Amino acid sequence: MSQYLDGKVVVVTGAGSGFGRLICQKCAAGGAMVVGVDVNPDTAEAVAAGIRADGGSALAQVADVADFDQVRAVAAAAVEAYGAIDVLVNNAGIMPLAYFADHEKAWRRWHQAIDVNVKGVVNGIAAVYDQMITQGRGQVVNISSIYGNGGIEGAGVYSATKAAVTALSDALRVETQGRIKVTTVKPTGVLGTNLASGIVNQTAIMAMAGQQGAQFAENLANFMSGSLRPEQTDVDSVQYWLITPDDLADAVVYVIDQPWGISLSDVTVRASGENYIR
Repeated sequence: MSQYLDGKVVVVTGAGSGFGRLICQKCAAGGAMVVGVDVNPDTAEAVAAGIRADGGSALAQVADVADFDQVRAVAAAAVEAYGAIDVLVNNAGIMPLAYFADHEKAWRRWHQAIDVNVKGVVNGIAAVYDQMITQGRGQVVNISSIYGNGGIEGAGVYSATKAAVTALSDALRVETQGRIKVTTVKPTGVLGTNLASGIVNQTAIMAMAGQQGAQFAENLANFMSGSLRPEQTDVDSVQYWLITPDDLADAVVYVIDQPWGISLSDVTVRASGENYIR
């Protein structure tokens, strides 16, 4: 049962699909007023309309997070509609896995990742900063990744963008301590989201398991065929193999659903029995 979501104004980027959509829905179910931001107007409105149909309060906004003017317009619309911005979740992101040898095929996706994963976070912070400082409180939740902890083959550019997200979070936390809470959420691999659509070289997925690649390949094949062992699909087992979008969204909502005096600063979300290298 939510304790601290009720009445909060929560802005979520990348809200039209994946765990962005789930974050919106779960925050609204806890009583938050949600502003769902997506580059796709149809999916943004579908999420907002679904929340309103369930009795919640939601506003759909269309923006390319790489465009500061568009993100700033979202912040203005949120304040006009609800009078405040309590939480920003910088969730929009893409994962252009590719080796540097793939540069001819990958460079456009790499540049897009820099625009969305880095510029999008900078723009989001800048768009809500003055409003949160004026209010005297606020929270920024940035979605990074365990692969921002260091570079690995096949994920060099992606890892660099997520390392940048962590650095931005750390700097904002130091600058605004006591005024804006800052949370960095680092998930491991999550299947069933939109991230896979950005992959350039599918074989790079295996590099993310490193020395556990053979075991990962076996578990992935079993996952795809529905033949994982029961304990690997039991969230209450230490052999739980793979977090779901729902698991990750629950973790994000949890860090928001705290009293203003409690800040969960760095949260890594992983399955206890996973095979990812980081």
